Amino acid sequence: MKLAICQELFESTPWEEQCRIIADVGYTGIEVAPFSIADDIGSVSTSQLSEMKAVAADHSLEIIGLHWLLAKTEGLYLTSPDSEVQQRTVEYLGLLARTCAALGGRILVFGSPQQRSLLPGVTTDQAMEIAASVFRRAAAEFEACNVLLCMEPLTQNETDFVNTCSQAAELINKIEHSSFFLHQDVKAMLGAETDSVTSLIHQYRDICGHFHVNDTNLLGPGMGDTNFAPILKALHESGYDGWVSVEVFDYSPGAEKIAEDSMRCLQEIIVSL
Repeated sequence: MKLAICQELFESTPWEEQCRIIADVGYTGIEVAPFSIADDIGSVSTSQLSEMKAVAADHSLEIIGLHWLLAKTEGLYLTSPDSEVQQRTVEYLGLLARTCAALGGRILVFGSPQQRSLLPGVTTDQAMEIAASVFRRAAAEFEACNVLLCMEPLTQNETDFVNTCSQAAELINKIEHSSFFLHQDVKAMLGAETDSVTSLIHQYRDICGHFHVNDTNLLGPGMGDTNFAPILKALHESGYDGWVSVEVFDYSPGAEKIAEDSMRCLQEIIVSL
């Protein structure tokens, strides 16, 4: 099982130091938030991205992809009825695909709840059609860059658009393109679904392209009440061979402690599988 961590909890730490710490803890993958690279990702040169990739490789780390795709941006929105906003969003997703490929990554995780919730006057069905159109128009760039867009269901506390795996699967089916998959997140599944996390893993095994591990307390595995043993067991039994990436939202214990405690929990479970 390949273990990665989302690096924005290290955002204030220089990139080389981030890579050193993450690798020393035992992770082999690093998942990047675009805003942690630059306020304007379009201003980042290909040589800078290549240097980031090389530094990560020097620490035996693979940059697996990007998440928080539209966070801290302006004028971009997945479900806006405004055609100009849609076009800007399509173009930006293409830029992220090229950025991801330049970093050596393959995964784009679409969460970004504040840039997808239903706008006034837009129904869920209309938002589904708009989102499918935006993604469909970006699909050629995803395919050209050999990246996968993984749609992340989130809880109703975060957004009112795509809260469950079934809703994400509906959107993926509307797009009808091989570059689109489901992203599963433990915290979100525990907070939004009626079925268990383990049953959802098995149910959607054929379309799951990426997986985040976190607790409902917003910390990492082993730092809350969630039992991750049956979750990792279900992933193993389902044949999932992608990355398992730690994503947290409460940084108060400190980045290194979060990384270490999460890794310790995951490793203790993995050795028993």
